[in-house]
Amino acid sequence: AMSATLEAEKFAAYLETTEVITSEGRPYDVEIQHLERPDDRPLEKQVEGAVKRLLAGGVRGHVLVFLPGAAEIRRAAQALAPFAAEKKLRVLPLHGALPARDQEAALAPSERQKIILSTNVAETSVTIEGIEAVIDSGLARMPGHSAFSGLSQLRVAKISQASAIQRAGRAGRTQAGVALRLFTREDFLARPTHDTPELLRADLAETALALHGVGLDPQALRWLDAPAASAWEAAESLLHRLGALKGGALTPIGRRMLAFPVHPRLARWIVEGEALGIADEAALLAALASERDIRARGLGPARAARHEAASDLLELRDLYRQAERGKASGLGLDPRAVEAVRRAHGQLRRLASGKRREAGDEELLALILTGFPDRVAKRRRERGRELLLSNGQTATLSETSVVAEAPFLVAVEAEMGPGGALVRLASAIEPEWLLEREEIREEDELFWNEERGRVERQERIRYGSLVLHESRTIPPPSAEVSARLAREAYRVWERLVDPEDFRAVRARLALANERSPAFPRLDDETLREALVRLTEGMGSLEELQALDPLEALLSLLLGEDRPRLDRLFPTRITLPSGRQLRVHYEEGRPPWVESRLQDFFGMTEGPAIAGGEIPLTLHLLAPNQRAVQVTQDLAGFWERHYPSLRKELGRRYPKHAWPEDGRTAKPPPPGRIR
Repeated sequence: AMSATLEAEKFAAYLETTEVITSEGRPYDVEIQHLERPDDRPLEKQVEGAVKRLLAGGVRGHVLVFLPGAAEIRRAAQALAPFAAEKKLRVLPLHGALPARDQEAALAPSERQKIILSTNVAETSVTIEGIEAVIDSGLARMPGHSAFSGLSQLRVAKISQASAIQRAGRAGRTQAGVALRLFTREDFLARPTHDTPELLRADLAETALALHGVGLDPQALRWLDAPAASAWEAAESLLHRLGALKGGALTPIGRRMLAFPVHPRLARWIVEGEALGIADEAALLAALASERDIRARGLGPARAARHEAASDLLELRDLYRQAERGKASGLGLDPRAVEAVRRAHGQLRRLASGKRREAGDEELLALILTGFPDRVAKRRRERGRELLLSNGQTATLSETSVVAEAPFLVAVEAEMGPGGALVRLASAIEPEWLLEREEIREEDELFWNEERGRVERQERIRYGSLVLHESRTIPPPSAEVSARLAREAYRVWERLVDPEDFRAVRARLALANERSPAFPRLDDETLREALVRLTEGMGSLEELQALDPLEALLSLLLGEDRPRLDRLFPTRITLPSGRQLRVHYEEGRPPWVESRLQDFFGMTEGPAIAGGEIPLTLHLLAPNQRAVQVTQDLAGFWERHYPSLRKELGRRYPKHAWPEDGRTAKPPPPGRIR
């Protein structure tokens, strides 16, 4: 490791002193044209209009059109078809997924004028003779990788200024030409000068494994464009989960993975296959996953799955085996992709070691998990296509996937797109296979069941964000249970008791506390603390309500002082007539009672509480139950106000007796309590 570090430092020092040599080519003049204003039409319509514009302007050579991908090429070819037939033009696609003969047709010399619809494959490495004009959509499909999600990304994005200049240069390789950009000059100037280096966009797991293999710390190296620390951390986290890295050093598994020229995920399959004696099968799965899908996609829309199976990879394996036996007719396979898989499989199986035997499908399903422990997913509903990934994100299972039933699966090929994460290849797993992995977590927690109004215990087995098993039970009494119940009881306290009664109790205790600090105040903090004590041994609101919570609270707070509170600050008083009246306690107001004026006949003074120290405010009511006087001085009322009120009340209520002197009059017999 030390030797490799020294060599790297020497090489970096050498680069700093090396002479830079520039070699200029001999490009022909290229006229650059931009749109005057943005064109909002579909891209294929823009291409059709651009081709017509160039040909009308005198272009007689071939036209190279840069488009983001195969789908855009197909749509542009369809849009150009009528015009091409009229003008006898050859419209030819050019992209990496085409068979060799179709690519050669686009590149070969032609006497007929060609409109070549190409992806970035023609941007740098290919020179096509006779190109006089370039039409640049200004777009490309940009591959990338999200360190956060762990998923690859493929999105259509604007190219950089450097790429636009490179594309335009295709029109000046063999003759003077013209480049028509389907965007404005202002748009061009607003673009970044260069594309983001691939190192800053790529999955770094393979790079990190290789560097650890030679004893180098990836984050300690001097990079021309240093990737973010989070990208290295994500790569090393994956290697740790694959069992390749521990304590910052390669494990024997990781060192063996270096032998296989595939992504570390797929190398992990082969190492696991070696341990199980099924390396051939593992190597075939790795070849199928690393090469292009052997099912011919063409340029049309993806086909929906025609049947159900446990794994898209095992489905591909079965199709490949049929192709190997010469039975591929009618299966819709891409011969070039099949051949690429055959070569990759041969190379990987030669590198693999150990005993060789055939594997059962369940063995292979479990093996697939070893390479994708971070891509476990759970179906949100039975037979649905919406998935929840173990990293907490959501994804959609492609309609082309044959894995239609499995509740748990592994997302083998997944990428982020405009509509979110799309899983193209999946493989079923059994949740029991996850139990032995270090990512598994057991949770045992109390939670509040709002509907049932009680504390319950929830036990869960989690794999990342996925719940593998869940059970709910009623926990035995404990301090923790009571404390949780007390918190919830405080939250809904005014649903457990009559709010008006509770406010009266608080005001009653506040008044008592003013007279004697031995009586407690019932503030929020006191209520919280009291509820903790009150709910001891309980687990539900039903148990608390069975106590009559307000009365139980008073008894708890006052203890032996409860009788003294009732004596000094009663909730009811009895008049000499025998009538009982409720004493109203309110914050900020003196305590008061109300009753018919006649009920106070025969009384020279009004009732008082607190040992006679606090006179009650009297609400004296007429027969219609409306107050005709509010006073704390009953004697003064009889003397000053009653004479005039007596005359008015006598006229309004002649059936009632209104004696001249209320102090000596006999009260009516007691009726209902007021």
